[in-house]
Amino acid sequence: MGDVEGELREAFAAAGVTGFLHAVDVSSGADLGVDADAPVVTASVFKIPVLVELCRQVAAGERSPSDRVRIPAGSRTLGPTGLSVMLDDADLSLRDVAYLMMSVSDNHATDTLMALLGRERINAGMAALGLPGTVLEEDCAGLFAIIDAHGLAGVLDPLTTNRSTPRETTTLLRRVWTADGLAPAACDEIRRIMALQVWPHRLTSGFPDDDVRVSGKTGTLSHVRNEVGVVEYSDGGAYAVAVFLRLPGSEFRNPEADAVIGTAARIAVEHLRATP
Repeated sequence: MGDVEGELREAFAAAGVTGFLHAVDVSSGADLGVDADAPVVTASVFKIPVLVELCRQVAAGERSPSDRVRIPAGSRTLGPTGLSVMLDDADLSLRDVAYLMMSVSDNHATDTLMALLGRERINAGMAALGLPGTVLEEDCAGLFAIIDAHGLAGVLDPLTTNRSTPRETTTLLRRVWTADGLAPAACDEIRRIMALQVWPHRLTSGFPDDDVRVSGKTGTLSHVRNEVGVVEYSDGGAYAVAVFLRLPGSEFRNPEADAVIGTAARIAVEHLRATP
């Protein structure tokens, strides 16, 4: 572990970032990490617990995935994609709203689901899965309101904003991939939607082979760059990886930071695959 941890820290340093990482073999539980239990700002990675709660409620019979939700024109939660930038009334199923939330990180889709599901129930679901450090304090609109009132510092403290740890994040992913503590039907739908994310420039960049499947979720907020997901090989190996970065500046485009997420994930997964 010492050698691979050093290699990971060197990769983060070369990219000019502070990195937090945890990776685990979904089958065996073998793992490795860099500051894996440190609280981290999730940014849009918090949308995974929202998806988990939606699929849990559907599996419990409280909702149907085809239930309709109307999104009227007018005020929308700030964001660069999806419903956040659409101008007209929309009428969508819950599963399609969830797809927008995850595939293009649609902020208004996220807030629509959070209002329906209840933040308290999302947090209670995480606690029930043994993840007390995974907490949602605000929806997307709430985070932007804090920035407007108090500046970026208000959403960059992992003790007071939406948060998790790298280890808790991979624990959640491993539970989803093994249907541990969640209904198999719920896990099937979570995996289906997570496999549809469109961004190829972070985690997926570390695994360019066509026979390697990557299901993930990005997170971007000022000085924060994240991606978490599950890497699945054609031989059946599956590895949950969570990479959370803090950047020295708040520039929106930082190719080096994006790339090191894929690099670090590949280093971690290759080490796990090479270790008996």
